[in-house]
Amino acid sequence: MLNQFLNTMWGQANALFTPFRRRRWVDFALVAAAFGLVYGLILMGREVTDVLRPQIEINLSALSLVKYTFFSMMRGLAAYLISFAFTLVYAYWAAKDSRAEKLLVPLLDILQSIPVMAFIVPLLLALVAFFPRSNVGIELAAIIAIFTGQAWNMTFSLYHSLKSVPADLQEVGTIYRFNWWQRFKWIELPFATTGLAWNSMMSMAGGWFFLMIIEAFKLGERDFRVPGLGSYMSVAAARHDVKAQIFAVIAMITMIIVLDQVIWRPIVVWAQRFKVEDTVQSAAPQSWFLNLIRRSRLIRRWDHWRAHRRSAHRAMGEARPSSAAARAEVAAPWITGIALLVIGGLLVLGGFGVVHLLSQLRPGAWWYLAKADGLTLSRVMASIIIGTAWALPAGLAIGLSPRLSKIFQPIVQVAASFPAPMLFPAVIALLATFGIGLGWGSIVLMLLGTQWYILFNVIAGASAIPSDLREVATSFSLGRWQRFKSLYLPSIFPYLVTGCLTAAGGAWNASIVSEYYNLSGPTLKTFGLGAIISQAGEQKDFALLAASTLVLATTVVIFNRLVWKPLYKLAETRYSLTK
Repeated sequence: MLNQFLNTMWGQANALFTPFRRRRWVDFALVAAAFGLVYGLILMGREVTDVLRPQIEINLSALSLVKYTFFSMMRGLAAYLISFAFTLVYAYWAAKDSRAEKLLVPLLDILQSIPVMAFIVPLLLALVAFFPRSNVGIELAAIIAIFTGQAWNMTFSLYHSLKSVPADLQEVGTIYRFNWWQRFKWIELPFATTGLAWNSMMSMAGGWFFLMIIEAFKLGERDFRVPGLGSYMSVAAARHDVKAQIFAVIAMITMIIVLDQVIWRPIVVWAQRFKVEDTVQSAAPQSWFLNLIRRSRLIRRWDHWRAHRRSAHRAMGEARPSSAAARAEVAAPWITGIALLVIGGLLVLGGFGVVHLLSQLRPGAWWYLAKADGLTLSRVMASIIIGTAWALPAGLAIGLSPRLSKIFQPIVQVAASFPAPMLFPAVIALLATFGIGLGWGSIVLMLLGTQWYILFNVIAGASAIPSDLREVATSFSLGRWQRFKSLYLPSIFPYLVTGCLTAAGGAWNASIVSEYYNLSGPTLKTFGLGAIISQAGEQKDFALLAASTLVLATTVVIFNRLVWKPLYKLAETRYSLTK
């Protein structure tokens, strides 16, 4: 009897205190992770502020790989924070100011398509000259180079979302007399959250594409490498150290999975609250990490403190934020005018420099570049068509099913984030067995880096389809083809256009390593604009580099004006769920 009573009391006590033990465990884990992050940042800070070395030694030990992986992850996250801030400012400016839009959107088209080799050399030399006694300049150049692989698709996504806000939501802002900040905070940004979340994932993936080039960059005899996963991969490949290469692949996959489960999956789950629909999903996506941190007492106290601050601000009234927003709205035209003048002035100065370089070019070079441009353009379009052919049905299947999304999101994230140039030797060898040279093979190599832009945008568009519309399709017993034609394709069409546009920019960028491969082993090349840009950068032929970049930028702008802009207009007017 006594034993039964004691067992009963023990069971009740255990049931009572188990949640507290679990929460304590979560708190300890969060605190330990915070200390580990601080320690890692201290190590990285020492590397950054250390005396500039003429040459750096990359240790291929497994212990050093842990440190290098952390360094690369921090560079990627730092570049993402810069990209996110850039996205908020640039996309909002382009969407809300019709004068600036005429300059900013074409400029964004050009920026997303300019290969990293076209600017990394002058950027790196300038930053190293600005920080001659430390590694700060090299680190900043690496972060900025990663930023250029992240920012553009996020900016295009937010810009398109801001141009497609539903009319009824706009009317809500008008009725409640929201100022520009309140309208952006409570209407426009929440509406854009789903697309922005998925494009953020794609941005991190795009940032890793040129990791081996960015972190292992050399210019002649000068060594501009930084300690990181990319430089580790490069050295392991150069030394043909199979064991180190396997370790690098494992480290890369582990980092991608950790980032996906700890950051991106919780963000995607959290973003579901901003879906525009009249019914609730029957099976909402879940995140084990998000559920775990919600048990933390530290997180709950943080939430209570934030709620208390919000209550205090409400009690004090909204006079200060409103007055600040009003002042910003009055100053906006002046700020816009000054910013446009600065951008215009920089473009004019850059134009004079380009003209000076172009004057050194031989006369027959333009026809040579035009032929190369036509070939690369055809390869870019072929990679987009092939990518759309498989990414459209796959993205629809994943985005419409929370179960498939939970299974395939980490897989897709790993596949998209893995640096494609590491796979190039295997792909080139496989193509050679079928007698396919680098001319046709470069399309496949481009596809490895560009197809994910289409897939992620289609998944974002499919996951944003309102449940009530899907229920209507079920009620009317629409077949698969009818659903695709009448509901799915019109719903995701704006996202699909964004995905194809950013994929085109990614393909132009990828052409520099797809048409001219020299990361390990003998150099392989085929005739094309990307190969010319890579070779010009390697040989320091700045006149040819400037001319080929100018041809690329002109092609991108013309193609975007003739193709992508009309498709965007069609997406905003006819194929928008919000109009």
